[in-house]
Amino acid sequence: MIIIIGAGPCGLGAAKRLVENGISDWQLLESKGVAGGLAASFIDDMGFTWDVGGHVQFSHYEYFDRAMEEFLGPDGWLHHERESWVWIKDRFVPYPFQNNIHRLPPEDLKKCLEGLKNVAASKNSKPANFLEWIRATFGAGIAEIFLEPYNFKQWAHPPELMNIAWMGERVSVVDLDRVMHNIELKKDDVSWGPNNRFQFPKHGGTGAVWRACAAGLPKEKLRFNERVVSVDLEGHTCTTENGATYKYEHLISTLPLDELVRISGQRQLEPAAERGLLYSSSNIVGLGLSGKPRDELAKKCWMYFPEKSSPFYRATVFSNYSPYNVPDIKKNWSLMLEVSESRYKPVDQSRLLEDVIQGALNTKLISDRNQIVSTWTHRAPYAYPTPGLHRDEVLAELVPFFEKHDVYPRGRFGLWKYEVSNQDHSFMQGVEIVERLINGREEITAFDADYANSRKHPWPFERWRA
Repeated sequence: MIIIIGAGPCGLGAAKRLVENGISDWQLLESKGVAGGLAASFIDDMGFTWDVGGHVQFSHYEYFDRAMEEFLGPDGWLHHERESWVWIKDRFVPYPFQNNIHRLPPEDLKKCLEGLKNVAASKNSKPANFLEWIRATFGAGIAEIFLEPYNFKQWAHPPELMNIAWMGERVSVVDLDRVMHNIELKKDDVSWGPNNRFQFPKHGGTGAVWRACAAGLPKEKLRFNERVVSVDLEGHTCTTENGATYKYEHLISTLPLDELVRISGQRQLEPAAERGLLYSSSNIVGLGLSGKPRDELAKKCWMYFPEKSSPFYRATVFSNYSPYNVPDIKKNWSLMLEVSESRYKPVDQSRLLEDVIQGALNTKLISDRNQIVSTWTHRAPYAYPTPGLHRDEVLAELVPFFEKHDVYPRGRFGLWKYEVSNQDHSFMQGVEIVERLINGREEITAFDADYANSRKHPWPFERWRA
């Protein structure tokens, strides 16, 4: 018997692959009443659709692409050219910020450019943490104006507590000649990144994908509202809040890894988990709005906010992802705003909604409170698995420990690797652990992030063909 804990992308990927392998001796346990996990979606009382944060769909895997088309059909998707921006100094600057500093006020442009030139002229030294890397890569100007305040707002951790092993394709670095060329021509440069083109479900938000995936699985294999509260590693059993006990040969756990440590009673591992498994929570606020967005927002996807004028670090014009995310696109539009939270960055829940609305006014996302016809709030206790300085050494201790007991932590918080925690990565972690357990194949995504992110992978994986 294979037990899967969690009906997010990872758990569903594992379940789907078990079915495709003809395996029937499995059960999936999900604490909530619906599939999706952090990729679920909700519809508020006024008919606005909301995601748990600004999800977009792009992929490193042919298998994932085929699954997405299978779940929603070829006509179930909308395709977008990314427009991401930074709101700073009372203006929008295209992302990547460093390629577009020509839009800054002259004094800030000068400061940023001096920093870039100083970095280019200096000898490279190996940075010890993310803060040192920011300063050594971008210089003092960009670090001070944008990257340091933004990264604290997003991660809710001081960047000096973060490692640099996670970045890879996720952080655009500097090409000074390109920057100078853009300044000379006053040219916007927006093409960087793995998600410069992305897709989004036409109906139902991101959660529609995972509801469709679950609907295609044997109904009797999915147990919703079954929260696992204890795992007996020696007895190979797990027990739910409802009192049910399940015996397993292999357990695929998408629970947060620190939670798995706790419910399995491994107190000797708790200090390591505390030291290495940093994370932030996310407070998502949806504003359902009447009318139309101002022209400057008409095509924007998401925007970054480094300054103190708003509590949110990112805002998404969610109605731009799909017109069906609002009740009537002729009359409505919507903004989704994210506020991070941690012990280093507490959030006053009693003021959250008001502070976000005031931030939207301050940053000119909206012009009048009377535009707001609906509000929606959601708190994700686990949102970002922060790549802390001790993360890798702690994972090297915890993951093998559990695997020796036939428990396989996978997924966004199961494996705690931000660099392979998007929907495509998480789904494929589930697929790949099943291939390992059933067919003895090597896992790629979980243990070789750089390679996983380096190309579009065929199915079966190219490494499996050797």
